[in-house]
Amino acid sequence: MLHRSGAVRVAQGRAFVDRGNGDRSGESREAVATTATRRLAAILAADVAGYSRLMGTDEEGTLNRLKAHRRELVDPKIRDHHGRIVKTTGDGMLVEFSSVVDAVRCAAEIQRAMIDRNAETPEDKRVIFRIGVNLGDVIADGGDIYGDGVNIAARLEALAEPGGICISRTVRDHVGDRLPYAFDDIGEQSVKNIAQPVHAFVMNAAAVALLPEVSTPAQPGVSRRRNRSRLAVLLASFVAMIGVGIAVWWAWPKGYPTDVPIQTSAAPSASRPPAAEAKSAPRLSIVVLPFTNLSNDPDQEYFADGITDDLTTDLSRISGSFVIARNTAFTYKGKPIDAKQIGRELGVRYVLEGSVRRTGDQVRVNAQLIDAESGAHLWADRFDTNRANLAETQSEIIGRLAWTLNIALLSDASRRIEHENAVDPEARDLVMRGWAWWYGPQSPKAAQEALGAFEHALKIDPRSSDARIGIARLLVAKLTTGWSSSSFQQDEVQQTVAQAERLLIEAIASDPNQPMAYAVLGVLRRTQARLNESRIAFEKAISLDPNFEWANMQLGWTLQFLGELGDAIALGEKSLRLSPRDPNISYRYMLLGYCQLVSNHVDEAIDLLIKGRTANPRDWLFSFGLAGALALKGDLDAAKSALAESLKLRPEVNSLAQWHAWVPWTSKTNSPRYWALEDKTLGEGLRRIGFPEE
Repeated sequence: MLHRSGAVRVAQGRAFVDRGNGDRSGESREAVATTATRRLAAILAADVAGYSRLMGTDEEGTLNRLKAHRRELVDPKIRDHHGRIVKTTGDGMLVEFSSVVDAVRCAAEIQRAMIDRNAETPEDKRVIFRIGVNLGDVIADGGDIYGDGVNIAARLEALAEPGGICISRTVRDHVGDRLPYAFDDIGEQSVKNIAQPVHAFVMNAAAVALLPEVSTPAQPGVSRRRNRSRLAVLLASFVAMIGVGIAVWWAWPKGYPTDVPIQTSAAPSASRPPAAEAKSAPRLSIVVLPFTNLSNDPDQEYFADGITDDLTTDLSRISGSFVIARNTAFTYKGKPIDAKQIGRELGVRYVLEGSVRRTGDQVRVNAQLIDAESGAHLWADRFDTNRANLAETQSEIIGRLAWTLNIALLSDASRRIEHENAVDPEARDLVMRGWAWWYGPQSPKAAQEALGAFEHALKIDPRSSDARIGIARLLVAKLTTGWSSSSFQQDEVQQTVAQAERLLIEAIASDPNQPMAYAVLGVLRRTQARLNESRIAFEKAISLDPNFEWANMQLGWTLQFLGELGDAIALGEKSLRLSPRDPNISYRYMLLGYCQLVSNHVDEAIDLLIKGRTANPRDWLFSFGLAGALALKGDLDAAKSALAESLKLRPEVNSLAQWHAWVPWTSKTNSPRYWALEDKTLGEGLRRIGFPEE
């Protein structure tokens, strides 16, 4: 879930924002009182992000683009969804709907269609809307509406990010499961001129980009003009491409040869994204395949894997991107590359692949970007560097890729690179070794090797926040699984918690832009039964890296125990989209299965728990949950069989009391909503087949 910190920006100069009292110049209160009526309505408020900047740069062009968007998309969509435009205020508009479902669907379709409409427009000239939707009581007078219901919609619009949507809790509750949209809970928000905080939910621009493409009605004459425009752009691009090719030939550093020829026939122009884009995949969707180790030493495999991980993380932090998680990407390691097939399997538009050759401190990286629909190589290059400058080289790769796709990088990229370059190369090398051990086959020995590598890195360079995070993650894993010893005593638990907490606080103080630090802190807080703090930490991690699959899944678990099952399900589904071939996919099915079960969606729960058990038959939790779900469905024999399997795998959990004790970070005190729901579903099912209370 996303968490927005700092001061809340509010719209200024909106005629419909600050007129909640219903006053109008030139009319008396008595006149209003005699003509006004009240009704319940869904209100959509929208405005253009950065409108003053756009007008200051290109007033005429901005107005023309805004009018075209209104004429060709926004107004037709409002009509299609039975809305009524109440008023417009230059860059903003207020729209009334009788159906809240229609209002939210209209908002989502407008924002999704705007992504495609802006694709060929330079970023600094794009018209990008923010939209807020509220459901509330309004005062209707003639064709106008007033009241807190309207004002809250305007405040929600101010909370939405450019290209995104923000809705109230009332809207979220009324829409329920009627629409396939995932909104993130950002909690209570104090907004101007509204007495009570407003509980808000957001869908950011990245989530909007994942929605299916939206059809828009054809406008008379538009098609012919667009075809002529595209022909002109195509001819101009062709001429520009020739000029760029000549310029690059003369200007390219001659000491920087290229192993793989650049495919100029497939390269996009600098002014627009590639033309060949798969319609089924989000525009900025990509998978970074494991880079091949070309070093003579097989022990350098960790080094190539580390570069792959770093590039995946950097791409994940590009605004609006959808990046497949490393666990799924690594299932293709060592296999023949078929970019088209990979694109179909993962639902991505681009594939980044490459190789690494390390000789001593010298490193050569080859990278190439492939269009997953056509198989064309959009860009390829070779980078010669050394370990000390590796972070800068990785940034150059991301920068070249971003230029090719016509996308913007995060503003904190240079600060991150500066921080990484300050770390001793030997320490960074050990950190890469540590993560290679951690992501390899799981065992107590592997965990100890990883911990040793991180500790050695911190000893070499006490500045390394990455080493601190690595140690903390291993310590938190020790808390949750007890991998280091079968006799994990209480005093050792307390020491481990204190050490992990200290390391994470130090890492965050050193580098506050590390999503892994906040995610590990989120797990630590959950083990301490501090669920609300766990939630905040995960939300911060995801705000820094929306594609951080592990953080999304772990936040789902925390929200489950807080009783927010709908949001937990949305995060579990996002986790599956980000890592559909994850070797540990069973835990994603477990999260979704238990959430559906406790929500009393029994059929869905059975299906998910069976999938999880198939993926990991050794985990007793699948059979345990299935026992309750099957009993609720009335299949008592199958339920008893599942319970017997659970007891065989975990005999000590032989009563509901033992089950409650097995989940130490939740209780009926700090998770009352969850346990109340679970008692009516899982607990009730287990009682039907004779599972004892004590």
